[in-house]
Amino acid sequence: MAKKKSTVKAKEPVKIRFKEIQGGGKSIYLDIYKGEGRREYKFLKLYLVPGNSDEAKAQNANALQAANAIKSQMIIDLANSGAGIKTSPARAKMLLTDWLDVYQSDRDKKGKRIGGIVPNLKKILKAYKGDKVTLQAVDKHFCIGFIDYMANTYVTQYGKKLSPLTAQGYCSMFSTVLKAAVTAGVMQENPFDKIPSGDRIKGGESKREYLTAGELQTLIATPFPEQGIVRAVKGNMYGGRDIKAAFLFSCFTGLRLSDIKALKWGNIVEDGGQWTIDGLIVKKTQRALYLPLGGEALKYLPERKEAGNDTPVFNLPNSDGFTDKKIKQWTEVAGLNKKVTFHVARHTFATLVLTAGADLYTVSKLLGHTNVATTQIYAKIVNSKKVEAVNLLDGLFK
Repeated sequence: MAKKKSTVKAKEPVKIRFKEIQGGGKSIYLDIYKGEGRREYKFLKLYLVPGNSDEAKAQNANALQAANAIKSQMIIDLANSGAGIKTSPARAKMLLTDWLDVYQSDRDKKGKRIGGIVPNLKKILKAYKGDKVTLQAVDKHFCIGFIDYMANTYVTQYGKKLSPLTAQGYCSMFSTVLKAAVTAGVMQENPFDKIPSGDRIKGGESKREYLTAGELQTLIATPFPEQGIVRAVKGNMYGGRDIKAAFLFSCFTGLRLSDIKALKWGNIVEDGGQWTIDGLIVKKTQRALYLPLGGEALKYLPERKEAGNDTPVFNLPNSDGFTDKKIKQWTEVAGLNKKVTFHVARHTFATLVLTAGADLYTVSKLLGHTNVATTQIYAKIVNSKKVEAVNLLDGLFK
């Protein structure tokens, strides 16, 4: 009887492997076998994060999906190369949506968090051309069409078109993502470099709503809806007094709502009679903030009692939208004819200190701006109010 031949399984030329990194995470890399004992290791700038939260699971799933897509393309390229077939640069056939996940993961790992702009950009790109677009297909024609789509066609889930400033921000981020792809060697060039500035979206300057000193005084004197009543919103207990105090605290510090939520009692430090916020990591810039606290700001700090250093200073609802809804009710009771959200408190702080005579550079540092040009928007507001004030004198004297 003839001996049955054994089946020899072909050796997989590319394998996904993991390297332990500081903090308990893992860096994903490819182990590439090129024959005759030659190996190559290619780190993908993709990471698995520790933890079992839904956010961690979703990030890890995206990272593995992107890694497998890169692996598959690498195997095809190796096979084509062995057959003498010219191939495009490695990973050029990678899906655009997968590259967006790679970019987001890399920024998160480096601590350079960019919020939800990349997921939102991904959503708009899917609406524009679906989720099967490869990086190879992203050329000048694709980008010009995307610009036109955002400017004239795309509608948000709330039935509104994007503002020019928002659309400009998404275009800028898309160009940044493609530039990173060029740097990583997955694209040969950034098609945005070929688009004339005249064909790009002009954002203009965003409107900065703020409260005058008189309007702020009115709000201070107006009781907050549900003042002092503690309620639960999706399991989170909050008091109306906390929202009012946090808003007014922001009016005298310029802190964003996200940073006030992150503020712990351990960040409130007293040295030689001067109270400061020290060591607070600003969510938007991921930089530590040092901020002196004036007497007006100190008025709205809650009583500490026996709170530990890791205890939040303000007890606020989880939902920012719910917080803004309550602030809207409060301003309506006060009789203010303005659209006021929590972020208006930050604008109010900027305009108040500039009106009081603070220099632009100092205000920029107090607000944590990385570019003083951002602060200049508030300076223009103050200057326009000065012009209005002087013009009030016209016609009074003959």
